[in-house]
Amino acid sequence: MSADHSDTFRHHDSTHGSSEVRELVWLPIPPEEIDGLPDTLEYAHWDGGPDFPTDPARCAFYCVPYMKPPQVCTRPLPAMANLRVVQTLTAGIDHIKPALADLAPGVRLCNARGVHDASTAELALTLILASLRGIPDFVRGQDAEEWRSGFRPALADKSVLIVGYGAIGSAIEDRLVPFECERVMRVARSPRTTERGPVHPIAELPQLLPDADVVVLVTPLTEDTRGLAGAEFLSRMKDGALLVNVARGAVVDTKALLSEVESGRLRAALDVTDPEPLPTGHPLWHAPGVLISPHVGGPTSAFLPRAKRLLRDQLIRYARGESLAHLVATTG
Repeated sequence: MSADHSDTFRHHDSTHGSSEVRELVWLPIPPEEIDGLPDTLEYAHWDGGPDFPTDPARCAFYCVPYMKPPQVCTRPLPAMANLRVVQTLTAGIDHIKPALADLAPGVRLCNARGVHDASTAELALTLILASLRGIPDFVRGQDAEEWRSGFRPALADKSVLIVGYGAIGSAIEDRLVPFECERVMRVARSPRTTERGPVHPIAELPQLLPDADVVVLVTPLTEDTRGLAGAEFLSRMKDGALLVNVARGAVVDTKALLSEVESGRLRAALDVTDPEPLPTGHPLWHAPGVLISPHVGGPTSAFLPRAKRLLRDQLIRYARGESLAHLVATTG
């Protein structure tokens, strides 16, 4: 729908017999599919299509389309002169944050902390179990009608290191509990104590890595974490250890990882890669001991109900003038 249809979204005040222009919200989910949205706001649906639903200059609250390229998500921002809030439906904000530099001061950026915890934690556990138990080889054996039995490692009695222990990291540990791991170690930017035990600062990684059978990366992509799992990081992992990346591809140095997996010293299970999508002919596709899933940690049946609840709750807060949840940055 093009901008000249903006009157479709204007609220009509029958009491005064005139149209009342309200603060405009752009949503990537049709607003009529989200129960409980405050009726004091005006809504338009835009999920990254070529035409904008209204004049972007009127938009005050912009929820970024989900699973769309950064150039699509950021395209309306330069025209959003009255923007107050940018809300992502992802936990990571690396695809949108660079565009904030050109916005007016005071625009708040909120992420979707909590929306993807269940889905991403499920996938992390799936990748761990599939890699340890040799599921990819079983599938290839089934395709070839070959009975490929043998002795495989179990998750039981293994030490697991979670790097980036936030909401998703905690959800991963929730799912590790029934599997009788010998130890779960936790690392985050800053140390703290949880009910399950200490969270170590990232500076202690060199001492923790040699003790881990499985290393799970779930840290956000920042300048500090870009290339975190580089040659030195990987060299400290024990022989035969498994690296699982459900964070962002660029958290891992692909060249350094290839060197380790091609030698057979390490294995890897990657939901994200650098580059991404992984191009045809890239050596990671056929590297020994590597399992690749195509960045599917978030998009599952669990996403939509959680995304709708997040948007409803945020917009109720916004309409009431209350503090927003999951605020990660404000333009200056």
